[in-house]
Amino acid sequence: MKTKNLLLTLCVLTSVVIFAQDKKQQDIDAIKAMCGCYDITFKYTETFAPEIDYEKHHDYTAYGKELALLIEDEPNKLSIQHILVVHDTMVIKHWRQDWIYENEKVFHYDKDNNWVFSELPEDEVKGQWTQKVYQVDDSPRYSGSATWVHFDGKHYWENASDSPLPRREYSKRDDYNVMRRGNRQEITKTGWIHEQDNDKIIRKDGEEDVLLAQEKGYNIYTKVADKDCAVAEKWWDNHEKFWSKARSAWDKAYDRKGDLTLLKKVDGQPMFMKFYELEGKEANKKEISALIDQFITQNEETKASGK
Repeated sequence: MKTKNLLLTLCVLTSVVIFAQDKKQQDIDAIKAMCGCYDITFKYTETFAPEIDYEKHHDYTAYGKELALLIEDEPNKLSIQHILVVHDTMVIKHWRQDWIYENEKVFHYDKDNNWVFSELPEDEVKGQWTQKVYQVDDSPRYSGSATWVHFDGKHYWENASDSPLPRREYSKRDDYNVMRRGNRQEITKTGWIHEQDNDKIIRKDGEEDVLLAQEKGYNIYTKVADKDCAVAEKWWDNHEKFWSKARSAWDKAYDRKGDLTLLKKVDGQPMFMKFYELEGKEANKKEISALIDQFITQNEETKASGK
């Protein structure tokens, strides 16, 4: 009887392990499914505002092509670099998303170009993937941890996280200072969709957040032939060494506890413009780190590694 119970227990435990392995592989397959060449459509519309005198802003729509390249493929980490193609000829290094399995180190946007770095409890991130999103110069944008869902033929991941204003608005609006992004990434038969339910928030020290308006967004990625993104792939071949050094330099800045506050401009220029200059002269890691340090505000309580 004891032998039978032991065999039954081992059988159950083995089934749990196999299921966990299968689930993780499903997650990995879903993340990798976001790679490739895509026709993209970005659509945003404001849907609600609590104040009756709020004047709704114009809808935003944009089109283009985007190459999503898998640049890191490890058992517990996948990194996808997005490269935007405008009018079939102009190439722009776009955002990057890192996916880290059962990750405990995250950063959350507060306001005023300040991110708070912290750790999540081990049991809280069990089976989850953290998505870390970075801006065009690999500075932070937002991150969040959640579980990939595979059910009824659907494959999606969803999370809510605060972020700075999107690039489509950050230079045009000053009536709010935080966007709380409701992110849902869903794999489809034709590609994938980044669906968003966003809150535009006014945040001030010592006061409760104020909701200015809500917004619905759809970033629609429709897969096309790889050759349609050949210009982006060629561009990356010529620039990936520089951006590998940049990621390494940023890793040092991200190795911290507490806050990371970045200046919006140095010598009258934002960081991404400074990066273009370094990229043009193929700067080394030391030069890239020196540039990043120029933008980090020096606070003794929030220096790298918490020192």
